[in-house]
Amino acid sequence: MNETNSTPANRSIPCNDCPAGIMYQRPITYFTWLGNELITVPNFPAWVCDLCGKREYDERAVAMLAMLLNPEAGKPTRRVKRAPQPDPRKRNLSHPRSSDG
Repeated sequence: MNETNSTPANRSIPCNDCPAGIMYQRPITYFTWLGNELITVPNFPAWVCDLCGKREYDERAVAMLAMLLNPEAGKPTRRVKRAPQPDPRKRNLSHPRSSDG
């Protein structure tokens, strides 16, 4: 049984730019530059106005894409090596105090 009426693509919101337009969620091709390279992402979620054509990209999808396109993505994190700190309890044990005053 195919229920197309309950899919998120059928949701709509009023357009912020034009007074009569309705924005529908649709998959589009997203374009962005990564350095000198043009990156295209097909089937990217966006809100598109049926009257003026304004596009608003899904914020969560943009954040996820930015994380994937980050040059540091997939690289192991660097651990800062710290010098060992002396244990104050061991220091006190190595210099016993005399009790004969």
